[in-house]
Amino acid sequence: MNAGLQPTSALSQNLELARVLSELLEVATGDDRVIANARATVAERGEEPTLGEISELCSEAALPVRPEVGRLLYMLVRILRPDIVVEFGTSFGASLLYLAAGVHENGSGKVYGTEMSGKKLARARHNLDRVGLAEHAVIIEGDARETLSSIPGPVKLVLLDGWKELYLPVLKVLEPKMTPGTVVVADNLSMLPPEYLDHVRTPAHHYVSISLPLGDGIELSLRIG
Repeated sequence: MNAGLQPTSALSQNLELARVLSELLEVATGDDRVIANARATVAERGEEPTLGEISELCSEAALPVRPEVGRLLYMLVRILRPDIVVEFGTSFGASLLYLAAGVHENGSGKVYGTEMSGKKLARARHNLDRVGLAEHAVIIEGDARETLSSIPGPVKLVLLDGWKELYLPVLKVLEPKMTPGTVVVADNLSMLPPEYLDHVRTPAHHYVSISLPLGDGIELSLRIG
């Protein structure tokens, strides 16, 4: 290849993007403390919190995808060239940045993120603005089981990275908008509910699925029907 025509990508050329992603990994070193404090608060209350209450208690936890998972998401966007990408669980926006970077380079498409915590949503939007990718993503506030029912389709790429017990309910909301060839990435494999794994690993449910040792483990599923 001609040395003057080396390919470039947003991941390597957008210095502010690299800076923000690095910052989010640094913030995440305090996630265990935030989560421990949240659990202690719940224990003191002595009653089961709502998902909204838990989200606010964990609003300072960054919970970013690992860089290798982020690069996979970017690659999938470039390969699939989806018009619509959906992310369940935006947090501070690390995975959203990888997805939006891919959409930006494709020249078309939109990423729909979802976040229950207003504080996290504000930080994610700020991070999108910082790296110049805000036009490629929309973050919807609220319960994804309700908010995602109104997004357009077809959805060709899905990232599940929010509350694990909601992976299957959220996926079922999206399935009517999916087509053969849609790819689903479920993060944090060791924490996934058995019913989610049973769903995507059962051929009658129209998926082919494989586990990959990236980050904390992912389940990569392909919609085939």
